[in-house]
Amino acid sequence: MILVTGGAGFIGSNFVLDWLAAGDEGVVNVDKLTYAGNLQNLQAVASHPGHVFVQADICDAGVLARLLAEHQPRAVVNFAAESHVDRSIVGPAAFIETNVVGTFRLLEATRAYWSELPEAERAAFRFLHVSTDEVYGTLSKDDPAFAETKAYEPNSPYSASKAASDHLVRAWHHTYGLPVLTTNCSNNYGPFHFPEKLIPLMIVNALAGKPLPVYGDGMQVRDWLYVKDHCAAIRRVLEAGTLGETYNVGGWNEMPNIEIVKRVCALLDELRPRADGASYIGQLTYVKDRPGHDRRYAIDARKIERELGWKPAETFDTGIRKTVEWYLANGEWLHNVQSGGYRDWVAAQYDNAKEATA
Repeated sequence: MILVTGGAGFIGSNFVLDWLAAGDEGVVNVDKLTYAGNLQNLQAVASHPGHVFVQADICDAGVLARLLAEHQPRAVVNFAAESHVDRSIVGPAAFIETNVVGTFRLLEATRAYWSELPEAERAAFRFLHVSTDEVYGTLSKDDPAFAETKAYEPNSPYSASKAASDHLVRAWHHTYGLPVLTTNCSNNYGPFHFPEKLIPLMIVNALAGKPLPVYGDGMQVRDWLYVKDHCAAIRRVLEAGTLGETYNVGGWNEMPNIEIVKRVCALLDELRPRADGASYIGQLTYVKDRPGHDRRYAIDARKIERELGWKPAETFDTGIRKTVEWYLANGEWLHNVQSGGYRDWVAAQYDNAKEATA
């Protein structure tokens, strides 16, 4: 049995589904079910005997202690995080609470549990912390990609809170000996991605005939990683990673945001053409850039390939096609996640930015 936090969110739910499909080891899945946590993501394993779902907050030390004692997991995989940069700018408090305080509570509960395990089980135990490339800051056009040795220079409340959580994980290893592993990934995309993020937002708005809002000049560069590849990397790090080490996980797909939008529109033109025959790219709308918007991220993923033999299976062309096809085939899921609160958020975030550029 392993314990997964944040397992009803985008990356976490993909990991849980893939984990249960790949073997017979069960999962205790802990998720607070905030706006981005969705049990519908886990519908395929709703009756799976190896899946135990618990709605709980990782800030609740008592619940964590009880679950660890009851289920005796051999590993903890921590996905639980507030993860949207725009939301962190508007309301940073939730990011400090979940990403910093929550990680601290989880580390302490895990340390107490781990310290009482029999010697062999204690030696085999792992705590894997899932983080982001955004902790490294921003790159200029000609800078080398982020290696694991790159100094942390977070530029948003979100990335600062994740950097803090990474430091806590490192400290709990060096101070208390907790057997930790950390992964820092690039931008994920794929099934179950909440439609506030770039790729699903473009798909949703395109199909609804709405503007496709792109920040600034659209030339912010990101590395794109298909979520199923990310899940495979995490499984490999959990299996064979060196204790205390960090592994950067990337897709080797650096691309500016505007190019992503064009690729999505081209696929939609092919797979779900507009009734008037025009291209969806005609809905493109540039909006005011967000504060402190990092210009470029790029992941150097050679360490995980060299030491653990992992590399992404999907190119961006194959991954983005699978992603668009999934959203087109899952209209009910899309409809259900677009609550009134979600619509209000998108309207406030992008409509106001559009007005500011007028």
